[in-house]
Amino acid sequence: MREAGLRQAIEAAGGVRALARQLGVSQPTVSGWRRVPADRVLAVESLTGVDRAVLRPDIYPPQDAAAADVDPIDMARAEEYALLAALLWRAPGQDLLDRLARLRGDGSEIGMAHLALADAATGTDAEAVSREFFDLFIGLGRGEILPYASYYLTGFLHERPLAVLRGDLARLGIERAERVAEPEDHIAILCETMAGLIRCDFGVAGLGEREFFARHMEPWAGRLFADLETSRAGRFYRAVGTLGRAMMEIEAEAFALPA
Repeated sequence: MREAGLRQAIEAAGGVRALARQLGVSQPTVSGWRRVPADRVLAVESLTGVDRAVLRPDIYPPQDAAAADVDPIDMARAEEYALLAALLWRAPGQDLLDRLARLRGDGSEIGMAHLALADAATGTDAEAVSREFFDLFIGLGRGEILPYASYYLTGFLHERPLAVLRGDLARLGIERAERVAEPEDHIAILCETMAGLIRCDFGVAGLGEREFFARHMEPWAGRLFADLETSRAGRFYRAVGTLGRAMMEIEAEAFALPA
């Protein structure tokens, strides 16, 4: 029997077939879900408007239960990570692009990155971004960019950085979702995990955001975003790279300060 959050998402999307099409998966894949897989939550939220706390309350407790004591600045940080996760996991639909086009910014580095992202979203459409995403991250054989920690740190996939990460994810109670082929050291999964740590979603002592960032993002994520900024296939995603690089630099500087 499907959980309530998945039923609500299917209804909002216009049916199982419609949700599967928007997610870019087969209809039998969605038909086989009992609940929204953890790695699909942000994409389903973006596509359907159903809040993540409704889709997976076990991972994203309601705000008043988990995030009431989280500083507003930290909540803003979590939102930036969640946005990066959504954009890097799969190509955004037209609804999300329209919302990105309405982003506002200021003179700060993140504010300027928001303005650049809004301009990039205004000058494209979902079909063009989908082709760009394919060329960048999938490709015929392989994409221009391989967004995995193991690759950036060792030159190969499925190496020791992935094994270390799996150990830390297990400490957080995060398990690999069924039918997900991507290894867990994909940048989108790491960004989503950081968002959850900032929001205190996991409630696990001994593994905080500072340690997770230092172990699994700081050694390589900045290079990935810089590569995305200058990618040959990138247009919209160059602006995503600018936002990600700025975020990594600011986070590294903040975490370097005494706790």
